[in-house]
Amino acid sequence: MTLSLILACLWVVTACVIAMLPSRRHHWPAAYFLIAVGIPILIYVFIESGFWPGMFALVAGISVLRWPVRYLFRWVKSQAVRLKP
Repeated sequence: MTLSLILACLWVVTACVIAMLPSRRHHWPAAYFLIAVGIPILIYVFIESGFWPGMFALVAGISVLRWPVRYLFRWVKSQAVRLKP
């Protein structure tokens, strides 16, 4: 197993541990941290391991951070509606 895949697995384990912690702030600061750390790891997986392991890591990251991804899609959709003539 390559270093990039090991880092991706550690990222998933860290995300699961963070999700189990009680939080009054609804985990958003942790989500920002996971996004900031996860994007370079994802790029590293694509470079070192190839397309399919990178896509698997991307799907795993989306499944872990599904609410930020939903809000991102809503924002992109609202921006697209605003650009229509």
